[in-house]
Amino acid sequence: MKIKVSELIVRYLERLGIKHIFGIPGAHILPVYDALYAADIETILTKHEQGAAFMAAGYTRASGRIGACISTAGPGATNLITGVASAYADKQPMLVITGETSTHIYGKGGLQESSGEGGSIDQVMLFKGITRYNKIIERTDYLPQVLTQITKILLAPNSGPVLLSLPFNVQQELVDASILDGIKTERHTHAIRGNSNAIDALAEMIVQAQRPVILAGFGCIRSGAQQVLARLSETLNIPVATSLKAKGVIDERAPLSLGSLGVTSSGEAHEYIVERADLILVLGAGFNERTSYVWEPSLLQSRRVLQIDNDQEQLEKVFDADIAFCGDIRETLDGILGYLERHGIEHSSASGPQAEIAELKASGGAKRILQTGFELVEAFFAQLERHFPRDAVVFDDNIIYAQNLFHVAAGNHYHPNSGISSLGHAVPAAIGAHFALELPTFAVLGDGGFQMCAMELMTAVNYRKQLNVVVFNNSSMGLIRKNQVQQYDGRLISCDFVNPDYAYLAKAFGIAYYKVAREADLESLFAQADLHNGINLIEILIDKNAFPNYRSRR
Repeated sequence: MKIKVSELIVRYLERLGIKHIFGIPGAHILPVYDALYAADIETILTKHEQGAAFMAAGYTRASGRIGACISTAGPGATNLITGVASAYADKQPMLVITGETSTHIYGKGGLQESSGEGGSIDQVMLFKGITRYNKIIERTDYLPQVLTQITKILLAPNSGPVLLSLPFNVQQELVDASILDGIKTERHTHAIRGNSNAIDALAEMIVQAQRPVILAGFGCIRSGAQQVLARLSETLNIPVATSLKAKGVIDERAPLSLGSLGVTSSGEAHEYIVERADLILVLGAGFNERTSYVWEPSLLQSRRVLQIDNDQEQLEKVFDADIAFCGDIRETLDGILGYLERHGIEHSSASGPQAEIAELKASGGAKRILQTGFELVEAFFAQLERHFPRDAVVFDDNIIYAQNLFHVAAGNHYHPNSGISSLGHAVPAAIGAHFALELPTFAVLGDGGFQMCAMELMTAVNYRKQLNVVVFNNSSMGLIRKNQVQQYDGRLISCDFVNPDYAYLAKAFGIAYYKVAREADLESLFAQADLHNGINLIEILIDKNAFPNYRSRR
């Protein structure tokens, strides 16, 4: 049976299990939108294509499923770029569909032409450095091979965005519907790339260590290793520090949790590792600039290092390991626990690490990095923990506050702005997540970042998606102001601004508004606001001259 390419693409989306696609239509992609009309896929009309890409990524982060976004040619496609780049840095599976002018007018100066011919922009080339695969379909004879390649990448363990660009005339050409029968869209189980001897060697070194520490990264979450990681930690009494992106991989209130490790953190994990550890087990952590304290040598010197990652490229990328093991983290940890059971190694009764961690936490590490001026921020996160001990979804652009003040429970979902750390991410990402998980959702960000994405609040309103937007208002680009005060002799430039009246802004959006200027306002907020089902704009005032106590060296 012959069908249009546009309909074939929509059927392909359905086979991939895509239920939502985020974007804005334009003339050059309307055939695909027309095919979506009768499909079992909800089209989400966003206010800006960047928001569409961030929503698709938030959907993926919350669900683990493939995200999808769509735009027209030219400005529609170029507006997607920042969000796609962020997904690329985070290795998130994202199908990006863009329109293009008809092939017979290439090079003639067609409206929004992006073919790269006749002086037009080259749309596919723009995406080349931020996608795992990209293709413009100028002929239908190679469409099956393209869809097969796209599928392999989207379903791979270490995925990333792929771009499919469709000229207007090609979307309307007829192809055989049986093309899809040859494309396998089921995920395949990937076996451990390694052997039992290597796993036994890992287990032996861990057991022999006097003071081992686990550094858990986002790879643990991606592989679903949370429970087996907790079992290993509790069995051998091993403290666990996490990367920022892995906050909550174990309950941060647990006695063996060191919290997150990083240059903007309170320092308990850093102090414990440098002063006590003789072995570090690195699990799916990239050891990037933030986590490594700008690659501080003392973190890894004079101690053994074991690394497990399912991405060969991450192994020994920035440090040498005594053992570098490529394999699925959850399955590898299961193998280590199996070794312990075979050798009769049972639960450790030693309480030394717990007592030392409790002493470190009692020293008030968070106060060292957030000394004064952040009392309302601290009180907000304390209330958030108390009222939402589980089943809350938090997308956080500010990072430093939550890293130090928000103790993520195992039943909650914390998503810091990683990727390329773009401002304006939290609100659209949180909206996208709510299409996947209908749980109480929070977007936490500063006033500067909020003004980059405020228009997407209407997307939440249009689709009746619950959302709590928490804006820290200091009338400033806080990080820039901090650096200019601390490292540029107080020469302030392009960091301060005037905010809108958020009460009127919320009224214009038709949503609830709450202002927090003192701790009593927080009590009222959590007692009165509908934080489970409503759309709320929450403004928390902070002092623009209060700065976190760390140096980024920039």
